[in-house]
Amino acid sequence: MRLARFLETDREAILSAASAYARTIPALASTDEETLRDHLPHLLESISADLRTTQTRQQSIEKSHGDAPEGGAVTSAQVHGLLRARRGISIEQLVAEFRALRSSILRLWMDKADVDGESVEDIIRFNEAIDQAVAESVQYYAQERERWRQIFLGVLGHDLRGPLSSIALTIEVMRRAGTAPTHQTALLSRAVKRLTSLLDSLLEYNRAGFGAGMQLQRRATDLRAACAEELELLRAAHPDAQIQLTADDAVHADVDASRVREALSNLVSNAVKHGKAGQPVIVTLAGDASVARVSVKNAGDIPAGEMESLFEPLRQRDSPSVRTERTHLGLGLFIARQIARAHGGDVVGASGNGTVAFTIHLPKAVTAPRQDG
Repeated sequence: MRLARFLETDREAILSAASAYARTIPALASTDEETLRDHLPHLLESISADLRTTQTRQQSIEKSHGDAPEGGAVTSAQVHGLLRARRGISIEQLVAEFRALRSSILRLWMDKADVDGESVEDIIRFNEAIDQAVAESVQYYAQERERWRQIFLGVLGHDLRGPLSSIALTIEVMRRAGTAPTHQTALLSRAVKRLTSLLDSLLEYNRAGFGAGMQLQRRATDLRAACAEELELLRAAHPDAQIQLTADDAVHADVDASRVREALSNLVSNAVKHGKAGQPVIVTLAGDASVARVSVKNAGDIPAGEMESLFEPLRQRDSPSVRTERTHLGLGLFIARQIARAHGGDVVGASGNGTVAFTIHLPKAVTAPRQDG
């Protein structure tokens, strides 16, 4: 019996085996049979139809790579990936479902069919079709998970505005009543403004895919004053840390000061978290005729081969500092680099002689943003 025929005549046995495996996945354990099978019958129909068509050797290679031509309609595999994403299973579990389906079909078929030259051809074609289905399913799974991540970030940014407004109002009442020292209420007010600005950034990252197409509000900026004000807030947030600033007398540039402060905050916070306890974090501001440089240095060591990977989103070092919060997402360096590149500059890291330094390079005049990843 050819494999295409087997897929058509023994569909119930195949689907039973597939749903039995799906129930071993915790997120699907209590799911009803109809939902477990969802688009699998249509997927089997698609594979059967594919096996009955002729294809060239080049088409075979492309399909095995997941590069088969895209049709106009959404495929059963794509819908399957989307629905599984909504059920909350991991991408590893999604792929495992396809592995189990592949194994079940071949095992059940081999129990009924005699292996011959045509059977070998069927197996090759079948594996190519499954590989294409996996590629399509993973693509839609990833898109759906990304969509919900964006929704989560949008809701988070929106809902945090309420508590921030309450804090700002309370600070203003304290200031007017004189129930707290003026310098403390002033510091708290600046902190709330910075948090509001960071929320605006979060929402923009959310809309633009974490920094792509970032909008800047450029104006002539005294970078020494901007850095000094941000470091004052950071010292209040990290009272046990030694955060020092060394700056040229006057470094001015046409930049988005809020964004630059955000990048600096991320670099300093990383230095405090991952640097050696008791050792200072040194911020250096310097510049020449065309470029301003903000460098953050701390005691530590990062292997050369690991440095660039730290700029990837959601990436942390394999051996984080014991002071790193469990909720830290590993976005600081990524965001800092996106800010610098939106200005036409970059952030680079270097490590040697027991120190780690990350430097923001900012063109003083307006330049086109960098597009490389």
